[in-house]
Amino acid sequence: MARPRRRDGPEVQAVLAALEDATSQRIIAALDDPMTASELAESCDVPLSTTYRKLDALSDASLVAEETELRRDGHHTTRYRRDFESVVVSLTDDNDLSVAVERPATPDGRLERMWDEVRRETR
Repeated sequence: MARPRRRDGPEVQAVLAALEDATSQRIIAALDDPMTASELAESCDVPLSTTYRKLDALSDASLVAEETELRRDGHHTTRYRRDFESVVVSLTDDNDLSVAVERPATPDGRLERMWDEVRRETR
């Protein structure tokens, strides 16, 4: 299960704050494949508590998405994945900053993965 995405897009300040943070940048760079918070903490050499704070900020900025891996033993695992291809910051006609987070062009198969997990769990 994925955490719901905001319909109106991320706030400019949330995106800029997340992108300027060196630890958040390391986390984004490490997410070539979905990873757990523990895997990210180890990979990025960051304390787990800091990793969770950064993941929350990245999620709020719509740059990282959460996926829950359902397991037969009842202990579900949350994995995080990078959820953008590019971020465009521009100036509006009113001289306000605007941010557009561009998502991958091809479907990422989240629904298919979810159904695969459901089928695996019900066997």
